[in-house]
Amino acid sequence: MEDLLEVGTIVAPQGMQGQVRVLSESDFPERFEKPGKRWLKSPVDGSIQEIQLVSGRYIPGGKLYVVTLDGVDTRDSAEALKGYKLLVDKSDRPRLKKDEYHVEDLINLEVYHELTGEKIGVVTNIFWAGNDLLEVSLNADGQPAEEKPNKKILVPFVKEIVPVVNLETKRVAINPPPGLMEING
Repeated sequence: MEDLLEVGTIVAPQGMQGQVRVLSESDFPERFEKPGKRWLKSPVDGSIQEIQLVSGRYIPGGKLYVVTLDGVDTRDSAEALKGYKLLVDKSDRPRLKKDEYHVEDLINLEVYHELTGEKIGVVTNIFWAGNDLLEVSLNADGQPAEEKPNKKILVPFVKEIVPVVNLETKRVAINPPPGLMEING
C-alpha cells in the first residue's frame, strides 16, 4: 500500500456495460484515460486488488471520468465497486513543471513565516476551492496544546502568499496577508 497512491473514488455505475464513474482526486487526466495497471481498494476491509484500466474519458464540467475496467462488464458488477478507491503506483508520478508539486509531497512540511522566521506549524492537508488551500496545524509548533488546541488555518497556495516551497529541507515559507492568521483561527 505504501507504493500506491489514491487518485479517485468510484461513485456510480455508468450505463449498462459495466463502466464506472470515478471522482478524480488527481490533476492528471492520464491516470483515468491511459490504459494500464491500476488497483482497487475496498471500502469495507481495505483489501487491494490489481485491475486493468481499459479506457477512460473525461466528463466536462466536473472532476468525473467514465472508466472501463477489465472484467467489469455489467451494471451489477459496476454497482458492486461503488465506494472503491482507484490507486496507481507512486512511481508513475507525472513530471511536473516549475512551481508544481505533488500533494503528498507537501503534507508534513514545516511552515515558517518568511519575514520573521517564526515556525507557524505543519501542513496537514490540501483542499481545493478555486485554488489549492494548505491546511496548517498550528499546535504542531512545540507549544503546549492548550495554548493552541487543534487550531488550524487555511493558507491560499499562491506564489504571493507561499513564495518558498523547499522539498529538500521539508519547509514552506509563507507571507500571510494581514488578518489571515486571525480569520482562519
